[in-house]
Amino acid sequence: MAGGWTRDGAVLDQIHDTVLDGVLNARAQMPVGEGASECVECGEDIPEARRRAMPGTTTCIHCQSGRDSRVVHSAINRRGSKDSQLR
Repeated sequence: MAGGWTRDGAVLDQIHDTVLDGVLNARAQMPVGEGASECVECGEDIPEARRRAMPGTTTCIHCQSGRDSRVVHSAINRRGSKDSQLR
């Protein structure tokens, strides 16, 4: 599919890059290393099942949900049109 002045396949390249950025961002935020038996934010015990499922975790599910809701995603303009840059 051609997009005017773009080469064929450029739209798919943009979609691929956006998905790849999201995956790399998610992987970068995953905990690594030794986990904790107690949450570093509230002090509650972290269930054994969570520690097995998420090695390296340092927060309970409730506190991690609060952290996840504060994640800000970048709004990189990959479209290249002036309309999308002005929004």
